[in-house]
Formats: sequence, C-alpha cells, structure tokens
Amino acid sequence: MLVRNRILSLQLASLINPSSSTSSILPFPKPTLSFPTRYLSHWTLRNPTHHHVSASASKTTQTRQISDAARFVRTVLFVPPGVDPDEVTEDMVLPGSNIVIGPYAGESRIKEVEFVKSSGKAKECPKDHRPEFAILGRSNVGKSSLINALVRKKEVALTSKKPGKTQLINHFLVNKSWYIVDLPGYGFAKAPDAARMDWSSFTKGYFLNRDTLVAILLLIDASVPPQRIDLDCANWLGRNNIPITIVFTKCDKMKASKGKRPDENIRDFQQVIRQNYKVHPPWIMTSSVTGLGRDDLLLHMSQLRNYWDQ
Repeated sequence: MLVRNRILSLQLASLINPSSSTSSILPFPKPTLSFPTRYLSHWTLRNPTHHHVSASASKTTQTRQISDAARFVRTVLFVPPGVDPDEVTEDMVLPGSNIVIGPYAGESRIKEVEFVKSSGKAKECPKDHRPEFAILGRSNVGKSSLINALVRKKEVALTSKKPGKTQLINHFLVNKSWYIVDLPGYGFAKAPDAARMDWSSFTKGYFLNRDTLVAILLLIDASVPPQRIDLDCANWLGRNNIPITIVFTKCDKMKASKGKRPDENIRDFQQVIRQNYKVHPPWIMTSSVTGLGRDDLLLHMSQLRNYWDQ
C-alpha cells in the first residue's frame, strides 16, 4: 500500500484492530526531515501512463516529487531525538499513530504499581525528583480506565460514571522509578458546588511548577465531535510550552447513528488544532476495552522518559 495512503487513511478496521497501522493529516513539522528514500518509488508511479518525457523534464519531475515527499513527511511524522529522518522506515511507526520509535525506547513493561498519595496542591506532590506523566482530559473521557489498562490491573484508579470523581492530584509509582499522575478532569458540571475545582488555579499550577513533568497525556474522546474545551486546553498547554501527547480514547466505539465515526472525529479534531500549532505533538489511538494502543503508548512513554533522564 502507498505510504501516503496508509498514513492519510483512518479506516474503521484499523481503529478496532491493534495490529493495523494508521495515521492522519495532523502536521508535525520538523525542519531537518526528509522523505525516506525507500518510499520514493511510490511517488514516481503516480502517473504511469506518461512514458515519453525528456531527460530535463524527468529530472524536474523527480525533484518536485522528492520535494513533495519530504514535505509530506514533515507534515505527518513525529520523529524523536536520535533518529535520522532519512533512515525512518515504515515499521518504525507505531500502529494507529504518527509516532516514530527511536533509540531511546526501552523497557516499557509495568511490573508493579502502587498508589503513593493524593495532593490538594501542586506543592504537596512528591518531591523525590522521579519523572512523571500526567493524564488529563474532560471528565468521563476515560482517564482512570486508561490508567487501569496501562498497568493491567482493575481499580488501580477509581472509575466512575459520575463526572468529577477525581478531584485531587493522584500519584501512582510505577516500577519504583516513575509516576503516572491522575489529574482532575476539566469541564465537569455535575460535581457538588463545594467540590468544583478552579481548574485555572489548581491544575495549571501543577503544570507550570512541576519540573519533573515529562509530558501531559491529553485524552480526547474520539466517539464525539471535537469539543471547544479540549481545543482550549491543548492551545493553553502549547502556549506554555508544556509537552503533550494526544491520546484518542474510545476508538472502538461506533456512534454512526448519533454522528460521525471515531476516525472522522479524529480528523476533525486534528484539522482544527493544526491551525494553532506550528509544531504539533505526537498522537495515538487507544481503547481501554480492546487494549488498542496500550503497549505502543507505553513504548512511546519509555522513549520520552529515557530522553528526559539524559
């Protein structure tokens, strides 16, 4: 299959089948990227019926095709540190994502996890300087379910159908070396008035003052159309130079009768967010029910964590 078609096509079968590889149109510009030479032949076959061309015309066409190919990769792939873009191959791209895996990727299995503490303020969080990934999203987007799926244990993080259940900063120590942090969901309106968080002063204080923060995993519900509150959150994080990985959740759900399919909602979200981002974060599709993207997300986290440790 043409790499261009493979990257741009988000078919439902790929959303459901973890072994399928997909991506999308969200740009991730990298100034030094060039298109892998192993794919150039696909671009030269776009007009197979034009056989009789001059040498100069052929050279001009080839140059334009290489330029188009290089620009295509700059607008699609997230290439991590330590990877030569010229050596990127198709099997280096994680399924259902735009993420290239490089030399910093390492052991990603979670062998043990323990709850450490809940904090009401950022200054009350653990101070042992271990790297951490914070999980953020709208209430009921599946934050707790994703945590439970990542650690392969039920009820490590409390799940609830009541929005706003997580109302503190919760630290979980993984393999005695790094943290998963469950943050309060934003946009919940059904929590009691006394328990409603001022997200601006509470969670944002954590983002701006936590020097052990490797990245935010920003969870986006793929089963519904793009939500303004999600876009506002992503834009705020970008303006403050806080690294994020966009994690699309509930990619196994079909809601065609109520609206668009998950792949269509993902495209719509990406089309909107790219208007505000010059350099976009990596993204991946997941499902806590089927396990889609779980191991690949952990592998991606391992390379971010190992690079952070350098």
